[in-house]
Order: sequence, then C-alpha cells, then structure tokens
Amino acid sequence: MKKAKIALAKGNANTALDLAGQAIAEDPNDDKCYLLRGTAYELLQRHTEAIQEFDKAIALNPKAAEAYDRRGSEHFKLGHIRKSIDDFDKFLDLRPEAKPGHWKRGISYYYAGRFDDGRKQFEAYQTVDQSDVENAVWRFLCMARAVGVDKARADMLKVGPDSRVPMMRIYSLFRGQAKPDDVLDAVRQGEPKEEELTQRLFYAHLYLGLYFEVQGDKKKALDHLAATEKLKTGGYMGDVARVHRALLEKQ
Repeated sequence: MKKAKIALAKGNANTALDLAGQAIAEDPNDDKCYLLRGTAYELLQRHTEAIQEFDKAIALNPKAAEAYDRRGSEHFKLGHIRKSIDDFDKFLDLRPEAKPGHWKRGISYYYAGRFDDGRKQFEAYQTVDQSDVENAVWRFLCMARAVGVDKARADMLKVGPDSRVPMMRIYSLFRGQAKPDDVLDAVRQGEPKEEELTQRLFYAHLYLGLYFEVQGDKKKALDHLAATEKLKTGGYMGDVARVHRALLEKQ
C-alpha cells in the first residue's frame, strides 16, 4: 500500500494499479485497498472501473467518505449527474465541514437543473475563496437559468483579483464589460510558454462556450467547447467541458 501510494503520487497509475492489486490479494477486506485502486483507475480515466472499485470500498466500509466523493466525480464524468449528487451528498453527510468548498456539487446541481441549489453552493464557496472568477461565473450561470441574464449580471458576485490569465477578462465578459475577442487577446499577453498558453486557451474556450450558450448562440458555444478537447489540460474542468458539450449536442 505504501509503494502504491508513492507510485500514485508520482503519477505512475499503472504501477499503483498493480501494487494495489497485490495489497488486495493479501487482504481482500481492506476498503482502503479498493479506494486506492479506484483512484489509480481514475487517474487512467477508466471511469467505469474506478466506480466498481469505489463500490467495493463502500460495501466494506459504508462510512468511507472519500470513496463517495471520488465515486461522485466519476459518475459526473460519465454523465450520471443525479448519481454524482447523491454521492456528493453522502460524502458531505460524513464530512459536513467540507460543504462550503464543494464546488463540484454546485456544478452537478447546474446540470441537474437545480439552479437555486447551485446558486447557494457557489455563494457558500465565496466564504472559502473570494478571488475565484470561476465560482462567480457558475453562480451567474445558475441565476441566468432561473431569473434571466440581466438580473444575474446585476447581482454577480464581486471577486478578484484572480491571478490566472485570462480570468479577470472572463469576469468582465460575463459582467457585460468586455467582448469575446478581449478574452482571446488576453490569453497571449506576456508571451506565455506553451504549457501556460495551453492552460489559458482551455479556460478561454471553456468559458466562451458557456457564455455563447447563455446568449443563445449554440453553434458558437459548441465550436468553443470543441476547441477545449484539443487542449489536453487534464483536471476536472476538462471533464466538465466534455460533459457539457455532449449534453448540448443532445438538445
């Protein structure tokens, strides 16, 4: 288990997978072994297999809070929105101190059409981080669905400064104080290196896609969301972009 954890920390998911399997062979009743193997599958983006491992961990230990949280994330990545919320809720029942910061649940609320619950979750997150533009945008998106764009914009959370480029320009865009081209112009400021440029472009295209959707321009929304898939940034927001595009294409 120690070796598996070290391998996982280094990003060696396949090695961690093998080592976790050896640990399970030694003690098939240790829920932590299944949790670790599920986390390795998660890193490999083998979402169905990850869920199966988290299922086993929870069956052995119904109070395995982390297993619920990780399973919720994996359900979201597969588009199982309601299941993701159920797991996040169970995690927060076991770890109530984590409720304000659980932005993933807020995003799942948005896709479930529970816009008021999403708004409340993002407002709670404001007590954790007052400089996160993404949090303000997701609250805006929830409100725009519930009360319209104008009212959502008038009541947009005050945040910043967010040091990530082009987040402050994205904030201005959703407040109605900038244009989409301004966001793309900001991306290349300071001549960023390739890795940083990729990150900036990913977030620019993600939030431009969300912006155009709320403006009613589905084609431009899909174009920008498609652009994010060519920018391999990793992380949960990459899955959000992919899930959003899939759901939008179904409409």
